[in-house]
Amino acid sequence: MEILKLPVGIENFEDIRRSGFYYIDKTMLIEQTLNNWSKVTLFTRPRRFGKTLGMSMLRSFFEIGTDKSLFDGLYISQNKSLCDEHMGKYPVIFLTLKGVEGLTFAKAKSMLSEIIKDEADRHYVLNSSEALTSVDREAFMKILTGNEENIENSLKTLSRLLYKHYGKKVVILIDEYDVPLDKAYQNGYYHEMVSLIRGLFGQALKTNDYLQFAILTGCLRISKESIFTGLNNFKVLSIMDTRFDEQFGFTDSEVEKLLAAYNLDSHFTEIKEWYDGYHFGNADVYCPWDVINYVDLLRFEPTAKPQDFWSNSSGNALVRSFIDKADVQTKDEIERLIAGEYIEKEISQELTYDEIDKSIANLWSVLFTTGYLTKQGVTDDGKVRLSIPNREIKNLFIKKIREWFSDTTANDGKTLEQFCNAFVHKDTEKIEELFGDYLWNTISIRDTAVAKDKKENFYHGILLGLLGYKASWLIKSNTESGTGYSDILVEVPNNRTGIVIELKYAENGDMDAACDEALKQIEEKSYVDKLKQDGMRNFIKYGIACFKKDCKVVVSE
Repeated sequence: MEILKLPVGIENFEDIRRSGFYYIDKTMLIEQTLNNWSKVTLFTRPRRFGKTLGMSMLRSFFEIGTDKSLFDGLYISQNKSLCDEHMGKYPVIFLTLKGVEGLTFAKAKSMLSEIIKDEADRHYVLNSSEALTSVDREAFMKILTGNEENIENSLKTLSRLLYKHYGKKVVILIDEYDVPLDKAYQNGYYHEMVSLIRGLFGQALKTNDYLQFAILTGCLRISKESIFTGLNNFKVLSIMDTRFDEQFGFTDSEVEKLLAAYNLDSHFTEIKEWYDGYHFGNADVYCPWDVINYVDLLRFEPTAKPQDFWSNSSGNALVRSFIDKADVQTKDEIERLIAGEYIEKEISQELTYDEIDKSIANLWSVLFTTGYLTKQGVTDDGKVRLSIPNREIKNLFIKKIREWFSDTTANDGKTLEQFCNAFVHKDTEKIEELFGDYLWNTISIRDTAVAKDKKENFYHGILLGLLGYKASWLIKSNTESGTGYSDILVEVPNNRTGIVIELKYAENGDMDAACDEALKQIEEKSYVDKLKQDGMRNFIKYGIACFKKDCKVVVSE
């Protein structure tokens, strides 16, 4: 049996079906779309959940001249009457706006014009159509040449021309409609882009007599008042909606079938832990991007561990913005989320970009709709129970918290100087005081499900960052020393002092015992030997115990 290639980064349905790639059948989306017909439908899902591939599939199904064999053996082919009525029966306008970005409005507008021009070029048959007048062909050439003055009425005009040529109303598919708005907000031309998109969509979707139906996808639902003004027959299907809940993302059975195809069944549990956990409507789904990338990696490296694929492709400015705005209550809520608990929040599914970071409440909503958090249920009063979906996103939060902590403490030079010097002066009280203050001002890991060494690594990372303030000190982490690997070795060159620090997490809260264990390990493993080899003459050994946001420090010479 032929082993199919995995479609890493391939979002074109036709390419996948023609070129021997593995395809997880999502053609039920076609049936559901037609059975739940609406003039304009918007699907909102996080990035990397298969929206573009789904839209490409819809184009392949509906477009006049399609190769019907692309759907052989797929779910939709079983519905013969629906296929006979709708497959290959409509002219289709398909735009993906994920590439519309730019530092200026002029640049972004130019990129949008190019995308529309390319789509017009795909319908070049209009230039020689006998059904079109010379005026019609002139209008077509204006779109084809990328005349930005006509951009707002371009889709409506193209719809009219396609209707005249084929005698059939048009299906309009717009993928990632909100990306230009996101980029515009980041680069300071948001209101100009809102005005442009409102004009483009208004003509194409609201006053277009040649429109059969339109489907849009995006990450956020931008408020109706800002973009979709006057659209009465407008259906929004978000991650809260039970309809279409399995059509974006992979289900358990789909992942199991995928793994079986590549003899990787034994990896199901770790894939579930790392990449599952999203709740769309009533469905539990995995992030497709993560699963495909990890399975592809496992094919060539069977012992490879799960990696962070999703966040590296989605941008994490949002998480950073959120953490920057965190007050004491929010920090506590983040700790609860990392600990595997849920929090209850009112979720607004309709925002404008210029509202997003004005309040923590809005940021919770955005974290939910963009896939950083997921739904565990809804309270009687309508609040959503939010949780971190999986191991991948949990690690992202922890990583961003560390970065945030490093940045915020780096500006506190006087206190950091005191903290570092306390280690040289064996001032355990000062170390406890200042390290404890830092722990109280950051976010800890109190997850009972996280292994003890993972918690130790978190505090280890914070301590390492604080000591790194002393540029003249040589600081080594997890270095081979004696008969083991010490947590932290510090070499102070001006007085040839070597410092050994062993950090323990006091799982049961007994910090005295944890400190004793740390000092005992330093002696048994002879961690000082490495410092002696490097020419140090004075030696200080610290056992440090952490528990939640408290610490204890014990010194030995």
